[in-house]
Amino acid sequence: MARTLDVYLHRHRVGSLIQDDDGEIVFDYGEPYLNDPNALPLSQSLPLRKERYTRRECRGFFGGILPEGEKREIIAKNLGISAKNDFAMLERIGGECAGAVTFLPSGENLPEHDEGYHPLTHEELARLLQILPRRPLMAGEGDIRLSLAGAQDKIAVYIADNQIFLPHGGAPSTHILKPAIERFEGVVFNESLCMKLADAVGLPTAKTEMGSVEGIDYLLVERYDRVRGGLHSLERVHQEDFCQALGIVSENKYQNEGGPSLEQCFRLVRETSSVPAIDLLSLLDAVIFNFLIGNNDAHGKNFSLLYKGEAGGGTSLAPFYDLLSTIYYPEISVKMAMKIGGEYVSEKVYARHFEQFAAEAGLGKPMVKRRILELAASIISRLPEVTMERSVEIEVAQRIQSRCERTIQRFTE
Repeated sequence: MARTLDVYLHRHRVGSLIQDDDGEIVFDYGEPYLNDPNALPLSQSLPLRKERYTRRECRGFFGGILPEGEKREIIAKNLGISAKNDFAMLERIGGECAGAVTFLPSGENLPEHDEGYHPLTHEELARLLQILPRRPLMAGEGDIRLSLAGAQDKIAVYIADNQIFLPHGGAPSTHILKPAIERFEGVVFNESLCMKLADAVGLPTAKTEMGSVEGIDYLLVERYDRVRGGLHSLERVHQEDFCQALGIVSENKYQNEGGPSLEQCFRLVRETSSVPAIDLLSLLDAVIFNFLIGNNDAHGKNFSLLYKGEAGGGTSLAPFYDLLSTIYYPEISVKMAMKIGGEYVSEKVYARHFEQFAAEAGLGKPMVKRRILELAASIISRLPEVTMERSVEIEVAQRIQSRCERTIQRFTE
């Protein structure tokens, strides 16, 4: 028997996500929404149309809202549903999602007001972080309905007056909290260093800060898709990652598995951005920065488009996030998520590879080479300004500096 979820963008019902009699998801835009002259599409991959979207056409966007890998498997077990059932998972945890999309059972009214927040004591926060690996996103805990993409432990929280709150129902959050991962030593310090370094050299980057509770370190990442309105008011800003925008399912996020290439990423920004001249240069900076810090995991889900249509701001490249020097961890593949000029291994990338990349991305070769040298020099000069107190941060910084020095040497020979 077919089942239906109402899909909302901001507070507008845009259509229906349907699980048909064969268990497949399909999507229909609602006729009232299509008749609205101000209607915006949910995704670049789902332009407004009367015809139904098939599973193949719509799963890249809808499935891309959900967690991945082992975390998805654990959530499914905790909720008593199939890990492969996107519909059932969105039904259970699709309240507070990335961007401005929300899912409700068909016919259920969108609440007039958010359902509220629970202030977390230090003891409660520590317990939450301790059980998060066993209960990802706290799915199944009371009326919590949070969904975040990715395979890492994380939780959406609301912060006000230095107090951390846990959102209930569909209440919006302000930050993503990412606790330390036992498997990867000092990963939160590594990410904090790389994010602050990106900001220091001028990349538009999500704001971060470190925290600790009962010996558990964590990173707080301020959400760029949430904007504070009036007193205690939050407004959602719609966004989607590049895989969603291109209709590519999360399982295929790496280029060698069918995920986006850098050529596709630059074409997407060129065709969609309201300020392409600015965003193309920012994306170039991100590609170079990831190369210089040794972030081999910069795949299509780690870049996003931000839609400020309701506020008249148009479409732009979202601030950068998930910046990490993966070369610090020998167990992580040395293969980059996206090729640079036909080469997957960053250690084997030379000037000729960036020249090929420039041609593929529609960028000037001299400009790309000049920007590589400028960013490498800027990173070297700015590294001492970034606070480093732990051995992990110091070692990561040393590796980044060595890569920058080696790159300058290679590109000026």
